[in-house]
Amino acid sequence: MTVISDQEIADFSADFNTNSKNQVASRAARRSGLLEASFNDRVSERLNHVFSTELDVDGVTDQKHSGRCWEFATLNVLRHYFGKQNKVKDFTFSQAYNFFWDKIERANAFYNAMIRLADKPLNDREVQSWLAFAGEDGGLWSMAINLVKKYGVVPSYAMPESFNSNNTTGLIDSLARKERKDAIALRKLVSEGSSQDELEKAKKHFLNEVYRMVSVALGEPPKKFDLEYRDDDKKYHLERDLTPREFVQKYFKDFKFDDYVVLSNCPNHEFNKLYHMPLYDNVDGGDQIKFLNVPIEYLAQAAVAQLKSGDAVIFGNDVLKQMERKTGYLDTELYQTDKLFGVDTKMSKADRLATGEGFATHDMTLVGVDEDHGHIRKWKVENSWGDKYGHKGFYEMSQPWFEDYVYDVVVRKEFLTDEQVKLAEGPAIDLKPWDNIG
Repeated sequence: MTVISDQEIADFSADFNTNSKNQVASRAARRSGLLEASFNDRVSERLNHVFSTELDVDGVTDQKHSGRCWEFATLNVLRHYFGKQNKVKDFTFSQAYNFFWDKIERANAFYNAMIRLADKPLNDREVQSWLAFAGEDGGLWSMAINLVKKYGVVPSYAMPESFNSNNTTGLIDSLARKERKDAIALRKLVSEGSSQDELEKAKKHFLNEVYRMVSVALGEPPKKFDLEYRDDDKKYHLERDLTPREFVQKYFKDFKFDDYVVLSNCPNHEFNKLYHMPLYDNVDGGDQIKFLNVPIEYLAQAAVAQLKSGDAVIFGNDVLKQMERKTGYLDTELYQTDKLFGVDTKMSKADRLATGEGFATHDMTLVGVDEDHGHIRKWKVENSWGDKYGHKGFYEMSQPWFEDYVYDVVVRKEFLTDEQVKLAEGPAIDLKPWDNIG
């Protein structure tokens, strides 16, 4: 192992000052910041607001300061469906309602895992993965659907947003701290030879406390509500005393939840394999969280086909890479920092995933695509960051950005190949909690 010598520092400085462009770049970067100094405004030439296929959707939603994009994206798909079926574009569902039940169900899954893994040391990698995941508010489409299947949905007015649903840091920090302390208690009970009944009694006590915490933070969810709205033709509708489950059973009876498959593109794992992520199984007794890993072109083909059928497409992505909120541009050439620095940081998608540089950080919804004789030019994206960003809350995404930074799409089986359908319905490979599959 060698240290950096004074001579090497002098060489570095001399090399930097050899090219006068470095000083120009430094002055621009110091004055306006690296991203602004490297911003490529020419991307606007291809990211306009015109699309060859475009769904008729109303305004966007706003998740505020929370990690609930997965619930917003899922409920956006459901509200578009409800709106189309009932001719009411501006109807919205309560994200707070499903968020409430996610906290309860995820605590239950956590406690079950702590009991199951109690014979492993506290520093075991799997145990540490569960402890790190405690209280989290991020998630995935399949997790949201598990909640909808078990608890239904309610209109946004039946359980409106509150400070703590819009700003989840305080709640998830409190839940994480409590669940980790409870984990120690459960592990101790197991080590003392407690019976299954004693463990279940302790878990029920902890869950009761979690329920109290979430109820204080969000309010208790409604058990019944009146469905009331005026449709696009100004016709008034009222249906009294619906339960959240009855609402789904009646108004989504033709929405085949089990027909949807998550196609992933994670080239650090073998293609044409179905993977299962046990860490994300948020509802015990619910559906497992699975992904069918395929080349990127299949994600694009299936997404286009579903959009042309008239339905939106949820997709997981790394939204913080090569994105500007103000314009809503998502383009691989947006910030040219490599040219500013005079370096090459380009990595393959597989290498980014393998090193932790790549990761799905957000869920959004595809609501349009622009094609030219089968060639995809760009996509229209519905975000959940309010209408002050992008084009009234909608973003424009280039096809190269899709290929680099999209990790999964949620599509119906009819848009898969026969072989992919067979794989999606077959056995899955269990992943370790630390495996990065986007």
